[in-house]
Amino acid sequence: MANRQIEIQNKAMKEILIAMHNLGGQVTRKQVLQELHDNSEVFSENEIDETRTSKKSRRIYKPFQWNFNFAVKHLILAGFIDTENGRDLELSKKGRNVDINNFDADRDVRSISESKMPHRKNKDKVEQVSADKTAAGQEDTDEVDEPWRQQLLDALMNMDPKKFELFCRGLLTKMGIDVDDEIGVQYVADGGVDGFGYVRSDDYRTTRVALQAKRWQGKVSAPEIDKFRGAMDKFNAEFGIFITNSDFTREAVKTAREGTRIITLINGDQICDLVAKYNYYVEPVTTYRLKDFYLDKD
Repeated sequence: MANRQIEIQNKAMKEILIAMHNLGGQVTRKQVLQELHDNSEVFSENEIDETRTSKKSRRIYKPFQWNFNFAVKHLILAGFIDTENGRDLELSKKGRNVDINNFDADRDVRSISESKMPHRKNKDKVEQVSADKTAAGQEDTDEVDEPWRQQLLDALMNMDPKKFELFCRGLLTKMGIDVDDEIGVQYVADGGVDGFGYVRSDDYRTTRVALQAKRWQGKVSAPEIDKFRGAMDKFNAEFGIFITNSDFTREAVKTAREGTRIITLINGDQICDLVAKYNYYVEPVTTYRLKDFYLDKD
């Protein structure tokens, strides 16, 4: 078990560095994970999205995210990544200048990082995860647990059509989209919302945008994106925005980027970000997170 985790984490370290270079070097942990989800040639989206249920707590968790977060921690300890809060990551000079083609996780990272983990001095136990901790889905990350995000997505899934339409209209308005007075935003039979609006990018240019929001149980696939692009012709839209409470497959992401008219994809996690950004029917709450001083056993 431990050897398998080490193998996954070693692969993830290289993928994380590649992703951070592709994203400009200054990103959030969440953005790196999304980049791997959408574009990694090493990890499939099914591997990244795999979920398990704890036998003890019955909580659903994602094993890959635990390994991902542990890989990030190794890179931080080895000096490839700088961070002040564990959430916002930045490539250090060492990380910016890394030779990706000759990168070796054991040689370049673990030889340094493991020596900085005093509570894991026994090499055979360095990557041994507590069964209870892994099963409970408690990731090795400094990010604060935000249960409200799942509560929001559950609420959207259970909203009646009229209320869901109201939510979409309001969120799009917050995003700076002038919803067309006549075409507007309307609930449709397939469980989603279709609409049309305008985005004013500067003092002189206004862009036509087609809108679609769908409540989805699984991932939105590429054919749904193709169907939406066809609907864009109806409105003579210059670009489109497709919103879902779930997520998009890799093929859907690729399809959205093809052609001359790009479609912006907004998944459930990004909906939560937008709701928080605009304080849209939410109230911020201040809390505290204990630092390692209180949590380290040594």
